[in-house]
Amino acid sequence: MGKGKTLRFQSKRTSHIPPYMFAELDVKKARLKETGMDLIDLGIGEPGFSPPPHIIERLGEEIRKSENSMYPSYIGCREFREAVSRYYKERYDVELDPDTEVIALIGSKEGVANLILSQLDPGDLALVPDPCYPVYRMATLLADGECYSLPLKPENAFLPDYPEIEESVRERARLLVVNYPNNPTTATADRGFYERTVAFAKRHKTIVVHDFAYNEISFNGYEPVSILQVEGAKDVAVELGSLSKTFCIPGWRIGYAVGNRDAIHALKTVKSNTDSGQYSAVQRTAAYALNGPRAFLEENLKIYRKRQQVVVSGLREIGMEVAEPRATFFVWAPLPEEHSNSARFAEKVLEDTGVVVAPGAAFGSCGEGYIRLSLSAPTERLQEAIARMRTSLKR
Repeated sequence: MGKGKTLRFQSKRTSHIPPYMFAELDVKKARLKETGMDLIDLGIGEPGFSPPPHIIERLGEEIRKSENSMYPSYIGCREFREAVSRYYKERYDVELDPDTEVIALIGSKEGVANLILSQLDPGDLALVPDPCYPVYRMATLLADGECYSLPLKPENAFLPDYPEIEESVRERARLLVVNYPNNPTTATADRGFYERTVAFAKRHKTIVVHDFAYNEISFNGYEPVSILQVEGAKDVAVELGSLSKTFCIPGWRIGYAVGNRDAIHALKTVKSNTDSGQYSAVQRTAAYALNGPRAFLEENLKIYRKRQQVVVSGLREIGMEVAEPRATFFVWAPLPEEHSNSARFAEKVLEDTGVVVAPGAAFGSCGEGYIRLSLSAPTERLQEAIARMRTSLKR
């Protein structure tokens, strides 16, 4: 029995997926912690603040309600979907039907992965930015799709150049991923970019997935644009949002997808067969948060801005030509002239100084030559990190 058959514990599909970059980083950090090294972690994209007290209090109230311990709705409780709809109307003047154009997510990471799975058949082509949040590429591969990299170049403000895409690729493309404010490059996009994106998608019958996770983390009067503000965007686009960054609750795992009703229905089909929805107490607290007070966010943004100035000025003193970001809580920094390999540079910085940074190449080949630093650490720790890096690089 079983002649010619080999016992294996993963599919061919998963065997082609490299380890998640941040999981590998965690292993290195744990090894150095065991030696007693004082690590300053600027590698992972986590908010640098505690959740606002009024949200924590509300979650406590919701946890005590017995009805919230029942199975949740697959598409999200009505309070949450209506709150997202109200938020979009008030924030972006976009009308959303909470029954057909909004779905709750267990964080936007899950939403990106399942949305891509719901749209791609084996062999379908996805246009994926490079560099990018690694989940876009990995989700495409897990769906047995094919990735085509769209280089994000500094000379083009880290925006994809649609005319540069070969016509044969444009005609094959089933799905296009965009993400602004951008992780990892911190780039931003104006309404004109989204108008071009929607026009491209309509012309080539391509679905647009817009990752809008950093929509509330912006500075100096800049206000990120929703793709759904463009006329006709709902014909081709789905936008994904997260409460993790805005409300400092990444561990609560709550987000949403909004936009094209057929794509939302397809996502519902995948989710209803693979998960049972987010805990209702978290959803109802998130509904309260979305339409509640925002004074805490203004204060957080002021602190992020101060941290940003500390890091940008410090890196410039080291010899790294860094631009001031208009959004996100990252800094995307080109390597000093004498360095060309981001992984080796990040490893040197980690082992010499205990400062964790993310190598740009971990986000794609076009990220080579850069590192990404998070502003999640307190200001004094950021100052310490820059001082350690300066000492190390002078050796």
